[in-house]
Amino acid sequence: MKALRLLTAGLAGLIFTAAAHAAGGAEHPHAPEGGWPFEGPTGQFDQASMQRGYQVYKEVCSSCHSMKLLSYRNLGEPGGPFYDEAYPNPNDNPYVKALAAENEILSPTPNDIGDFDYRPATPADTFRSPYPNVEAARAANGGAAPPDLSVITKARHGGASYIYHLLSGYPHDDAFVEREVDGEATTFVDMSKMGGHGDSHAEGFLKVSPGQYYNPYMAGDTTPNFDGDPRHAPKGGFLAMPPQLLEGRVEYTDGTEATIEQMAYDVAQFLAWAGEPKQEHRKSLGLAVMAYLLILAVLLWFSYKQIWRKIEH
Repeated sequence: MKALRLLTAGLAGLIFTAAAHAAGGAEHPHAPEGGWPFEGPTGQFDQASMQRGYQVYKEVCSSCHSMKLLSYRNLGEPGGPFYDEAYPNPNDNPYVKALAAENEILSPTPNDIGDFDYRPATPADTFRSPYPNVEAARAANGGAAPPDLSVITKARHGGASYIYHLLSGYPHDDAFVEREVDGEATTFVDMSKMGGHGDSHAEGFLKVSPGQYYNPYMAGDTTPNFDGDPRHAPKGGFLAMPPQLLEGRVEYTDGTEATIEQMAYDVAQFLAWAGEPKQEHRKSLGLAVMAYLLILAVLLWFSYKQIWRKIEH
C-alpha cells in the first residue's frame, strides 16, 4: 500500500507539473536568419555590429539598465567593440577615453571640503549606473528593478537570441484593439494579428492591464487574461518594460538603417560580448590546446608501437 501511495503521489506531481508547464511558458527564441557570427568553435564577434550595439545600449537601454561588471576600458580590449591595435593598453585608447568621458560619475574621493563631486568617467571606471541603488531603481519603475545587463545573455535561456526576440517581439500597433469593459476602455491584443509571433492556435483577444506589456518571449501565464480557448492560450507573459526599439530611434554613425530588427540584433550581439569579453581568446587558446593534444596523442601512439614492437600480444 505504501508503494501504491508513493506511485499515486508521483503521478499526481507529474500531472500538476505538466499542467503548470502547459499554462505558462514562452516562445522558443531561435537564432535570427543567418545565425550569430560568434557561435561555434571558431566564431568571432562582428565588431561593427558590436559598435552599433553599444550605441543602442547607450542611447536606449542605459537610462534604466546598469552594466556594473563592465569597465569602459573593456570596450578597447582585444575582441572588444572599439579595440585598436595601436593601443594595446585600452586605457590609452583616445576613442575609449572619449566614450567614457561622455558619462559623469560621482567621484569616490571627496574634494577639499569633504563633498563628493561629479566628474567625467575614465576608462578605468565601471559603467555608470542610472540609479544610485536598487531601492531607487524599484521606486522609479513601479516596484520592479530593471535587471543588470552585464551577464544577461548568460542568465536567460536562449542568450542573445532571447534578447533579440524579446526586443523585436512586441505586438505591432495594428494588433491592439480597444474595448469597453465594465464602463472602462480596456486594451486587448488581437492574437490573429500577431504575425510570426505567438501561438498560431491562439485565436482570441488578450487583455493587457495598465502598466503591463505583452511579449510572447517573456515567460508567464496568459490564461487569466485570454478570452479564447484556454487550451490554446498564447505563449508568453507580461512585463513592465514598454517597447523600446522604434524605427529610426537611433541614428547609426556608420549609416546603417536603424530598423527594429537591426537594433535588436546589434544590441543582442553587444550584450553577448559583454557576458563573455574573453570569448575569442578562449576559443583560440582552446583550438591551440586541442591541436597540441592531437599531436601528442599521435606521438604517444607511435612511441607505444615502437617500444612494444617485439612483444607478442
